[in-house]
Amino acid sequence: MNSFVKLVKFLSIFVGIVSIVSNIVLICLNSKKTPKCSVQLYSALKLKHDDSSLMFADLTAEEYRQVRDYMWKQPDLQISHDALAKPTDNFIFLIELQLPKKAAVLQFLDESGQKPVRSATVVVFHGSLKEIREYEVGPLPNPKFHTDITKGKYKTALSIQSRTVTIGEYAILFRFLHKEIFEKLSKICNESFGISGTQTLNPFEGMPRGLRSGDRRTWISFFRNMGGMYIHPVGFEVLVNHESLNSSEWKIEKLLYNGQYFNSTKELNAKYSADKAEKIRYKEILNYASLKPKVKPTGLGPQQHYLQGNRFSVKNNQVLYFDWSFAFGLSALTGMRVFDIRFKGERIVYELSVQEAMSVYGSKTPGMILTKFLDSSIGIGRFAHELARGVDCPYSAEYVDTYRYIDTNKPMRFRNSICIFEHDTGRPLRRHFSDFFSNSYGGLANSVLVIRSITAIGNYDYIWDFIFYHSGSVEAKVHATGYISSSFKIPGSMKYGHQVAENTIGNIHTHFINFKVDMDVLGVKNVFQTKDMKFEEEELPWLPGQKAFVPHLVEEQLATEMEAALEYGGKIPRYLHIASNKTNRWGHQRSYRLQVISFTGDHLPESAPEERSMSWARYKVAITKHKDEESQCSSLYSQNNMWTPADLVAWVTTGFLHIPHSEDIPNTVTVGNGGGVILRPHNYFDEDPSVDSPDAVYIHPDSPESCENNKMACHAQEICSPSLSPFTFNGFDGVMKFED
Repeated sequence: MNSFVKLVKFLSIFVGIVSIVSNIVLICLNSKKTPKCSVQLYSALKLKHDDSSLMFADLTAEEYRQVRDYMWKQPDLQISHDALAKPTDNFIFLIELQLPKKAAVLQFLDESGQKPVRSATVVVFHGSLKEIREYEVGPLPNPKFHTDITKGKYKTALSIQSRTVTIGEYAILFRFLHKEIFEKLSKICNESFGISGTQTLNPFEGMPRGLRSGDRRTWISFFRNMGGMYIHPVGFEVLVNHESLNSSEWKIEKLLYNGQYFNSTKELNAKYSADKAEKIRYKEILNYASLKPKVKPTGLGPQQHYLQGNRFSVKNNQVLYFDWSFAFGLSALTGMRVFDIRFKGERIVYELSVQEAMSVYGSKTPGMILTKFLDSSIGIGRFAHELARGVDCPYSAEYVDTYRYIDTNKPMRFRNSICIFEHDTGRPLRRHFSDFFSNSYGGLANSVLVIRSITAIGNYDYIWDFIFYHSGSVEAKVHATGYISSSFKIPGSMKYGHQVAENTIGNIHTHFINFKVDMDVLGVKNVFQTKDMKFEEEELPWLPGQKAFVPHLVEEQLATEMEAALEYGGKIPRYLHIASNKTNRWGHQRSYRLQVISFTGDHLPESAPEERSMSWARYKVAITKHKDEESQCSSLYSQNNMWTPADLVAWVTTGFLHIPHSEDIPNTVTVGNGGGVILRPHNYFDEDPSVDSPDAVYIHPDSPESCENNKMACHAQEICSPSLSPFTFNGFDGVMKFED
């Protein structure tokens, strides 16, 4: 019996080895037969690259250095070279491409005019003058002039109090907190928060920093020093007055401990020691905010590969995809943007760009009571770090590095911070199965091109997508993920959100996102039209005396910017069009429709003084005439000076209301958390342009497996083996550092 068992085991092992060897041989043989995919399948491209996109290209690392060095050499500016410059110093905060004037660009692109001069915008925080100034520096390369453009752009001087907090100021602030809070409240910090010695809590600021222009009084909430700190509040907040450029004059004006207010650390210490303060008792907890997987990986999920190589091409900052071409860039302040979008050779959009992301919070505790974040004032594109292959974007996507110069003393490289990929959405763009009379099937896979960046601004991560369809539509879309902001649970907190963890309230907040949509529909002579429906009662022509309600088409053309400012809360026509003065084959004005996808909460009441800095969020769509001086809807200075905003213009606003719930732990998912705008052709073509797509499939019952009009039937003979790059991640290279 034992011999028989041994024989069976031996045969099993032998069969297993033979099976493994056979599979290896088959894999090797098949891999030799299957060709490797080419990097680009240029035969799929209908267009050729040119250099027209370069006028929209972000500054190169060398251009950043040239501009910086030029400004450093100007003796009258006396600019500090220190990466951690003090508030009293003169410091270059931002260098960025200055977009050329649209008229000059169109003359160059469409009329063989002179190429616009390339120049940069430089923002200098002049601590010595207590002013912020903006300069145009050019021409590039090798700049020779700098011009102060501040008053021409903003019609007023910019107070230094409007500046964002720099890394240098943060470094001073953190030292201040350690000395004035953690050292003076060492016993409370140890007993209530479990920290001692050099340990600290993590600060999180509320914004704006006060109640009126000139204020720089910031409520800072403290959180446990753990991954995902944003949902680990400890119940301790302080109000710091840091208005003075001299940090020796900074002071603590108020403290909140476990829902109780104190005027000084001395008062808190005294009442704590006398048991006149309701104490927080520290206890260790598991980090429920951790994103480390709780189970071991069991294998790969579905992966996307280009079985015949790429069908798009990227060169410099220009993308070609079937009938599409466009230029792209990434602003450190406003984020991703695309220019000169053309379909079948005709420009549809001059600029499609992210402009602002705004959130208004509700809370019982002061750190969130006033909070109204305007992310472009911090820098939306500034925090576009590396995208993780296979998670943030498909593994086989094309990845692009970007360079930025913001709150630093040298250009910073952010590897793989933009991705571009073709994507099958998994549902057909159009299809029909003919069941009656003439049988057939016709369909078209909905393959799209996506250009994406993801910005992680504090607790929130925004996924920005611009999507290009075979039907001639373009979509700008945003999804939010990351961590919710939270506050410590005290009596009355439940009016401002749900409890999501122990002593943790997820604060109710709004998300408003603004996109700039500068459309050129068959030129710049466009009008704004609306279309909708209404029911009218009319007599049935074949039955006199009998009536029925019949929907009618209602069309209107809006003539003024006031008429074209369509506020949320009002009745807005469902079809909004940018129309040309040309008609299609059937006599209708060729146009593009703006279809806004939005689930916004209520906008801040107009009586609130801060509302002036975010008035663009009143409007679902606001149409204005193009003005080069109104290039953005918001401003770098709006966050810290909400009460006296610059002269601004608004376009398309979307977003969603977020009432946090327990499923937001550990962090928020993208499902249902987003919005966007779709630009759809409306009588622009004589028929759906996707009829020209080579992806179309037609099946006839006479030859259901024929390859003639159905490439899917023979795809096995045409596939190639994907060549995948090794996984790398350098995303931590560009994180903020508060020490030399």
